[in-house]
This record gives sequence, C-alpha cells and structure tokens, in this order.
Amino acid sequence: MDTTFLLVICASFLLAGFVKGVVGLGLPTVAMGTLGLIMPPVQAAALLIVPSMVTNVWQLAAGPGLRALLRRLWPLLLWVMAGTIAGGALLPRDGGDWAVVALGVALMLYALAGLLSLRLHVPPRHERWLAPLVGAATGLVTAATGVFVIPAVPYLQGLGLARDELVQALGLAFTASTIALAASLALQGNFSLGAAGASAWALLPALAGMLAGQWLRGRIAPDLFKKCFFIGLLALGLHAALKPWLG
Repeated sequence: MDTTFLLVICASFLLAGFVKGVVGLGLPTVAMGTLGLIMPPVQAAALLIVPSMVTNVWQLAAGPGLRALLRRLWPLLLWVMAGTIAGGALLPRDGGDWAVVALGVALMLYALAGLLSLRLHVPPRHERWLAPLVGAATGLVTAATGVFVIPAVPYLQGLGLARDELVQALGLAFTASTIALAASLALQGNFSLGAAGASAWALLPALAGMLAGQWLRGRIAPDLFKKCFFIGLLALGLHAALKPWLG
C-alpha cells in the first residue's frame, strides 16, 4: 500500500473512532462507508476487525450489568454469530458490485431510521422468538456488508434498556459480530496474518479518534451531531448503492 492509500485508511478510522467516541456507536458503519469508496467491502471488513474488537470490548466492559445482559441477550448473540458464519459460507467469496450495493442500502436504512427517529417497542413476551430472527438477519447483513447495525440496533433500542445498559448491550452485540466476522473472513481466506497486521495498525487512529470524540461529547449538542452523522451516512450509502452505475 502506498502512502496516499495508508493516509486515507488512517483518516477513515480516525473519523470512525471520533464518531464512536461522541455517540457510542458507528465505528464499523463509518469505516465501512468510507473505505468502501476505495476498496472492496471484504478488504474493508478485514481492516475493521482489530479496531472494532478493542473499542467494543472497552465499551461493554464499562457497563454495570454484563452478567444480566448476557442472560437476556444470549439468543440474539448466538444467532448473530451463526448468521454471520453461515452467510460467509453461503454468499459468494467475491461479492463484486452486489456487495457494494448491499452496503449502501444498509447504510441508507440505518441513516433514515436515525433521521426519522424511528423506535421499535419490543414487548418482553416476544423476545424469545424475535431475538433469533433479528440475530440471524443481522448476521447475514454483517457477512454481506461488514456493517453490524441492521436490524440489531433498532431491536436493542426497542427493549427499553436504561442508557448505560443500552450502551453495554450494543458493545456486546458488536463484539459478537466482530468475532463472527473475523472467523468468517478467516475461513474464506480473507483474514491473513498480513490483514491482521494492517488491522492492528488501524487501531491507532481509531483509538485517537475515539478519545477525541469522548472529549468533545460534553461540549456539543448530541442531537445536532447525530443529525449530521446520519446525513453523512445517507450520502455515503447513496454513493455506494449507485457506485456500479457511476463507474
């Protein structure tokens, strides 16, 4: 990789870490959205593994109720991992244009849900059958696009968790997705030792961005930042979805 390419990767993870530091999520989404403009999604997903794993473990370890959340969310986490690995095995190894379009659609759906402030309400009695469906669907989307958020994030937001519990639950779900994505990529031969080294290098700008975002979190209006974030994601998603026709 030449210097310009490395600088673009560094800038992508710096921005992705910054967004995660401010709003508590968005590192894989922003990283995949920006890196997807210059490389195939499977390569971008391989770069994502180490930064995503470290920042999400950090996030889930900081919460107050890990054991209780694990008891409640284990069906979701299990099916996220199963769906990701199954999707990696069943979907074509070289997704080509369709994978870029799928990434763009996932980004746009997430952005529109955020801009419209859509919130699900998941009654506790429905969690038993809904969690496996949401987990499997999230796993398939993860395998196809490297983006973890659809539909797991709206589902978790609909559980009525307290703020700190929700942040920790998101960390749990993203960690499970990252582990499964790493396993899927390794089984396909797309997460070699060289890719792991490049991913570890990407951790540095991601952590720097995350620390800067945490510093800024208390100094700007979070609603304004989230609106700008979702508008930016919508633009990235639209560009990715149209990329096969734009050339």
